[in-house]
Amino acid sequence: MTVRSKSSGSRDLKVRVKTGKGRKLSSKLWLERQLNDPYVARAKREGMRSRAAYKLIEIDDKARFLKKGARVVDLGAAPGGWSQVAAKRVHAPAQGKVIGIDLLDIDPLPGVEFRVFDFLDPGAPDLLKKMLGGPADVVLSDMAANATGHRKTDHIKIVALVEAATEFAREVLAPGGTFLAKVIQGGTEGTLLTLLKKDFAVVKHVKPLASRADSAELYLLATGFRGGA
Repeated sequence: MTVRSKSSGSRDLKVRVKTGKGRKLSSKLWLERQLNDPYVARAKREGMRSRAAYKLIEIDDKARFLKKGARVVDLGAAPGGWSQVAAKRVHAPAQGKVIGIDLLDIDPLPGVEFRVFDFLDPGAPDLLKKMLGGPADVVLSDMAANATGHRKTDHIKIVALVEAATEFAREVLAPGGTFLAKVIQGGTEGTLLTLLKKDFAVVKHVKPLASRADSAELYLLATGFRGGA
């Protein structure tokens, strides 16, 4: 990698990565973006598991649903950035409780209970409520389906994943609960919003500053769950 200068009098500190032998252009661009991402640098500096932690921080700073003592489920929690934020804000484990689930093993975090299993399992909602000691106050989902490279296929997959997470949230949330999930812009996110409005008092799209400007991701924030787990 190189650091290029604009002129002899001033330096552009943006890191440029050379396309070395065996390195694809896509890999070069991804690495370059990571090295120049202020949120990646901030996460390393502040000991956060991922840059995604700052998306949740920004959203909750405005909506304030991660209240002290709340019970939280983090779907697709790896590597743990959102669980890390949630644990601090709900004061887990002393007062609140945070359970992160994923198909992957996750390194332990103070205040968080990680479990490896599939939230799509029919018994998952009952198991989670048992682990929490009651219904959840918040269900988080920053999941994204594995990309195929085909835009329409990838959009269908992420929509199906969000719909499944929505159904899970309906099963485990307490009245008044909150559901936050990542979606991808592609023409159907409005349909999801309409569906959620049947079960939640307020539903809206949010895009935190920590989401990259060139990213198609949005977040659906649904508060005031009308049902009862």
